[in-house]
Amino acid sequence: MFRDRALVAEGSRIRRMAPLAAPVAWGLVAVAWKVGCPLAQRPGLPMRLASGIVFLAVGTGLVLGARRGLQRELARVRAVADATQRVLLRSPPARLDGLAVAAGQLSASRGAVVGGDLYEATATPYGVRIVIGDVRGHGLAALGAVVAVLGSFREAAHDEPELAGVLRRLDRALGRHLRERAREEHPARAGRSPEHPAAEEFVTLLLLEIRADGLVFALDCGHPGPYRLGPRVEAVPVGEPLPPLGAFPLPDDLVPYPATRLRPGETLVLHTDGAEEARDRRGRFFALDAALEGAAGEAPAALVRTVHTALLRHTGGRLTDDVALLVVRNDRVRVPAQPAEPGLRRTRPAPSPH
Repeated sequence: MFRDRALVAEGSRIRRMAPLAAPVAWGLVAVAWKVGCPLAQRPGLPMRLASGIVFLAVGTGLVLGARRGLQRELARVRAVADATQRVLLRSPPARLDGLAVAAGQLSASRGAVVGGDLYEATATPYGVRIVIGDVRGHGLAALGAVVAVLGSFREAAHDEPELAGVLRRLDRALGRHLRERAREEHPARAGRSPEHPAAEEFVTLLLLEIRADGLVFALDCGHPGPYRLGPRVEAVPVGEPLPPLGAFPLPDDLVPYPATRLRPGETLVLHTDGAEEARDRRGRFFALDAALEGAAGEAPAALVRTVHTALLRHTGGRLTDDVALLVVRNDRVRVPAQPAEPGLRRTRPAPSPH
């Protein structure tokens, strides 16, 4: 096994050096010509010009070869990063338990799609559970926290009967990731947990549960609330915000907030703060609510594309933060009979005429 690894490493080194082979060969020929050729030893301007041209050609070849090698290496790194991002932020199923779903992301990292935003939606026995979050920072450095949170959500969403239990699992997973990172960055502390593991790294996060009757319950950790597209576009309250994950411990009492009821035909739009904080050249913020009003009635996938296009037009293609959108439309034909919506008075059903 170790021999195979050594062979792979050796092959990788050979591939990286391949673009420099021709310029190096030219350089050796030039040095040999300068040192061993009698013509090169003759004084005079013509010989000096010839020598200068030869060495200029060699230097140019070395620079171009190194540049080509770096471009190929950068292309390989971007391909790996793009593949990693597609695995992490995989497209949600188009339909989940009668809900139409679509999602998409724009990255602030130039030339890449890697970002610090995360989202996932999955159907569980307890309802459709959705998470959307934003890791402080963006790019490759944020991927570790994205992996920790999404990996935990994909398990906990199915295992935990209570939404509060899901959030606590995410918090523990992120805490383990931050402690491991802190040990790697401060090896002198090996064997004991740092007092403030990656103290400035945290994740804002919104956790939703959409039940069979359309009731939406939320746990919000410092993340922007969603919009509901119905007869009008309106912001959905998500209750008193909890601290972002990784910044402070969660409180002992976690009670999901009854946010709204998503009726048949209505749409819920979840987003990260990069959408509403995007600015144009004159410093004006992007009007997300106005963009949603213009896209009302569109299918979820089309709505994501419309908002992304409007965002890029508003900023001139220069995003300063990652932007993620997740859109859910209630396509259920009939809402099953369920207990009354929180805060609403129950009414006695009318007697049957038979």
